[in-house]
Amino acid sequence: MATTYDLILTGGTVVNHDGEGRRDIGINGGRIAAIGDLGQASACETVDCRGLHILPGVVDSQVHFREPGLEHKEDLETGSRAAALGGVTAVFEMPNTNPLTTSEAALADKVRRATGRMHCDFAFWVGGTRENAKDAGDLERLPGAAGIKVFMGSSTGDLLVEDDESVASILRNTRRRAAFHSEDEFRLRERLGERIEGDPASHPVWRDEIAALRCTERLVRIARQVRARIHVLHISTAEEIVFLEQHKDVATCEATPHHLTLSADDYAQLGTLIQMNPPVRASRHCDGIWRGIAQGIVDVLGSDHAPHTLAEKAKPYPASPSGMTGVQTLVPIMLDHVNAGRLTLQRFVDLSSHGPQRIFGMARKGRIAAGYDADFTIVDLKRRETITNAQAGSKAGWTPYDGRQVTGWPVGTVVRGRRVMWEGEIVTPGQGRAVEFSEALAV
Repeated sequence: MATTYDLILTGGTVVNHDGEGRRDIGINGGRIAAIGDLGQASACETVDCRGLHILPGVVDSQVHFREPGLEHKEDLETGSRAAALGGVTAVFEMPNTNPLTTSEAALADKVRRATGRMHCDFAFWVGGTRENAKDAGDLERLPGAAGIKVFMGSSTGDLLVEDDESVASILRNTRRRAAFHSEDEFRLRERLGERIEGDPASHPVWRDEIAALRCTERLVRIARQVRARIHVLHISTAEEIVFLEQHKDVATCEATPHHLTLSADDYAQLGTLIQMNPPVRASRHCDGIWRGIAQGIVDVLGSDHAPHTLAEKAKPYPASPSGMTGVQTLVPIMLDHVNAGRLTLQRFVDLSSHGPQRIFGMARKGRIAAGYDADFTIVDLKRRETITNAQAGSKAGWTPYDGRQVTGWPVGTVVRGRRVMWEGEIVTPGQGRAVEFSEALAV
């Protein structure tokens, strides 16, 4: 008797632990039930994926969706719409909202807002502060928590923890891997005078590579002292890659598409649109981060999607806010790099699916394997498209890559066996759920 599935994806090139190969995937109850030749099986729905690659669902472990408090820039629905349009099946959202996500109640409020409304699955970082340091171990294990996030350099919001003693007090109470914005606040304050009115190209002069490296060195030293695991977000310097190569036992790290794609040369054309913290820097740093990709030093990709309105970005520097959109363009920008030979498709999968599963301990996500959630990013590696502002699902409505031609494009986004996006259209209403984590489930 033929087996019946809820959904079968047929004829696609599956990229998983077996390598790459033509296989069918059968899905039941939102999970992967079988991988192989399912030509004799039947299904309620069959999707022809011939000519397409089926990747494990892409996870973007650093986004800012601005809700609650800053919904004029973005909200959980619009941010997740952009994610799904870009092939992203799960996101970890940041705590610098208003109110800040620093308590059990604030986290529960975000989970409530997101459940059944977001178009992708989700988790929320809890902001680490001096006040909640003693509770960090409990907060990081709450339902929907991605872990503890600490800002060691000032950025959007009020979550600054700049001194070693306070960072150590937070890390002493964590058991999961904590994430860090690593810029040395003391050096940033010393160098405020380096900012030039009206010149965003002075942003990386002010927030220089020494500020980034010095803070990352401090952070690793503290982590060793208190025997904690850390994750350094949005690496922006070649020097940090060299340093972190020697400390992979305690430190993982993230690279962003913009630090791999843009350089200081682009300020002349794009101005404040590419103003970020930490900054887009000289091309030698871009080359250094690519070395980190090639050598396996970089563990994950994150977009650091941080939208502001065009009116806000149009303010003269330094009144202009730092941040750009990115969750919708992560996949096409990186697939274009794959097609250019800068990394393999399997390395992209390692960075965007296997990597987040490995270092954050997601349960049943990050792999195409029986028993795992049926999360897939389905891509056409040969499709040539032009990224435009008109495609933006984000409320912000713009991208720094407007007009950029790319090769490689997300065709479909499947979350727990449901087609959420297909051929550039959202085809089902939001039914997002909180990601579960093995370390938070353990007794």
